[in-house]
Amino acid sequence: MSANESAIYRVDIDDGVAVITMDLPGESVNKLSPRSAAELERVWDTVEADASVRAVVFISGKPDNFLAGADLEMFAGMKSADEAMAMVRVAQKQTLRIEASKKPVVAAINGAALGGGCELVLACHYRICTDDPKTMLGQPEVMVGLLPAAGGTQRLPRLIGIADALDLLLTGKNVRPAKAKKLGLVDEVVPRPILLAIAKQRARALADGSLTLDRGFKSRLSKNPFDPKLLAQAALEETPIGRSVMWRKARTSVMKKTRGHYPAPLAVLEAVRAGVEKGNARGYDVEAQRFGELIVGDVAQRLIGIFFATNELKKDSGVAPGVKARSVKKLGVIGGGLMGGGIAAVSADNGYAVRLKDKDDDGVGRGLAAVRAVFDERVKKRQVTRLAAQQKLALVTGTTDTSGFGTCEVIIEAVFEDLELKRRVLRETEMATRPGTVFASNTSSLPIGELQQAAGRPESVVGMHYFSPVHKMPLLEVITTPKTAPEAVATAVAVGKRQGKTVIVVNDGAGFYTTRILAPYMNEAAFLLAEGARIETLDRALTDFGWPVGPITLLDEVGIDVGHKVSKVMHHAFGSRLAPPAGLEKLVTEGRLGRKAKKGFYLYEKGRKAGVDESVYATLGAGPRQDFEAAQMAERCTLQFVNEAAHCLGEGILRSPRDGDVGALFGLGFPPYLGGPFRYVDAQGADAIVQRLEGLEQKHGARFKSAPLLVENARNGKRFY
Repeated sequence: MSANESAIYRVDIDDGVAVITMDLPGESVNKLSPRSAAELERVWDTVEADASVRAVVFISGKPDNFLAGADLEMFAGMKSADEAMAMVRVAQKQTLRIEASKKPVVAAINGAALGGGCELVLACHYRICTDDPKTMLGQPEVMVGLLPAAGGTQRLPRLIGIADALDLLLTGKNVRPAKAKKLGLVDEVVPRPILLAIAKQRARALADGSLTLDRGFKSRLSKNPFDPKLLAQAALEETPIGRSVMWRKARTSVMKKTRGHYPAPLAVLEAVRAGVEKGNARGYDVEAQRFGELIVGDVAQRLIGIFFATNELKKDSGVAPGVKARSVKKLGVIGGGLMGGGIAAVSADNGYAVRLKDKDDDGVGRGLAAVRAVFDERVKKRQVTRLAAQQKLALVTGTTDTSGFGTCEVIIEAVFEDLELKRRVLRETEMATRPGTVFASNTSSLPIGELQQAAGRPESVVGMHYFSPVHKMPLLEVITTPKTAPEAVATAVAVGKRQGKTVIVVNDGAGFYTTRILAPYMNEAAFLLAEGARIETLDRALTDFGWPVGPITLLDEVGIDVGHKVSKVMHHAFGSRLAPPAGLEKLVTEGRLGRKAKKGFYLYEKGRKAGVDESVYATLGAGPRQDFEAAQMAERCTLQFVNEAAHCLGEGILRSPRDGDVGALFGLGFPPYLGGPFRYVDAQGADAIVQRLEGLEQKHGARFKSAPLLVENARNGKRFY
């Protein structure tokens, strides 16, 4: 028996089990919206009223997605917290109705069940997921400045325990099938082909009483009464004193990580605590109230803006409509260092055959070892099986010459940052490859136009600037010049997307976009050191402002020698405005190269930072240390960054403010709560930014002169968005 109850949900009844298949027309993923909520209400009325239905199974009609959560577009135009609260109250009511159903409900999960999708799963009475690599569950709402508001803050702690629930709710991280089973988030993990059959079996067994439910944290403890982790967890979660300690520690941890810039994690804590201490009804009230307040707040709106921007970039080819990327099956990677190994790893991980070249066997061996290390880490984290990792590793072969390059459609060069070396590699590669093969240079600062001067086929040369570590950093900056063919750019963008990267396309110039805007930020930190700022207080000022690491720590991580080389390129290209203070060259001469040399601005012991090396001040020739206001240090460095971003947009290095914000956020860690340098200017007002820069220019010199585009926006009252 079959009935088409709605455009989104199909109901098929098989021997007493109503299988509700979710399949949003015209979309690759299922999303929640007022329309889907209304249609589900009608479908549920029908199923509950049908006496022949004894149990229900929810499943997806999408090949790799269960339910991705709410369509954030529906929140974009909301003007009031009350409007948002009313919407989530509908979602709460629906999940409560499913949870309260006398007909057992089974969730059959393949693909992502995230956000509202995970909340629907939690409302079901039994959960089965596939062992497919694309299957994952999670509550990522905190990543866009929100909290789960369809009961997620109430059901998850009851199901898996408060501590494990907070770990998921406060971080927004996703859980793979094996971990979901271990946590008790799902009851079974099965192969994909038998998902529906098993779900129907369990639904019937629940309906006839042959399968009973015995789960939750207390159940796990009763079955494992001597498990030390569960006992410790019980001591915290099952006693008022223990819970008081847990709430306090959780809040302290949140404040340490967020520096108080993100209200959503604190709202999550409040909603969970309300439900645990005062009952579910109060928990649902707090959940809805806080969601309403968050959705109209500045932080959530900026984070949602970032989400929309990244989705737009997924559809952006980087070139004019109609230009098609070339088909790519095999990549060549030149350079077996950490960058080359990382590029090879993300390529093989996403199905490319890779030919990895280095100058000798030792170099090739190091490169292959770097690739293996990436997959070993993924296996350890249970993101892939050992067998799957071995299959991906088999896609990578090594060579000390150009053999095998003739069948590569794209060659990515990742050798040292030396123009003549890169030109030589380009010439050798062109001799070994076919016309049309794209040659991409992984460079952080050297202009692609200067590299093209050595090319016989300049139209096929692009830049592909990856960030280290390649397998973790999400951004790829593709650099084009007037000589680069649009097809080559489109091909590089397509390769980057398949590698799992968020890709921005920028025009050529020294430092392109990301390195260029980072240079004045780092320079200003060096000027502050020269003026007497303490290393650790300067770093702390910027991390308290919201940067992931301080600028001095970052320089140690990148390598002081690398920073020195880049600073010379920037100084040569932009003159006195990007002239660094004296001192870096002395550090390099002394062998103070940063973490890799176990000494830089900080000392390192056994791979860990061991405190500031006080002797570095004498090497720099800096005067006595003095106290600076943290806000003053953060403003000087951050405004240099923002001002340079405006220079890049005004000069046409960037295509749009969107690309500039995404590049700054994903490549360099610009504080996400501010939304990116251009959203930051809009929030502050271009006139206010220019006034602050003028004040700093009067005090510290021409390096703070406002970018012409900022001055224009201030004069005309224009915004970037």
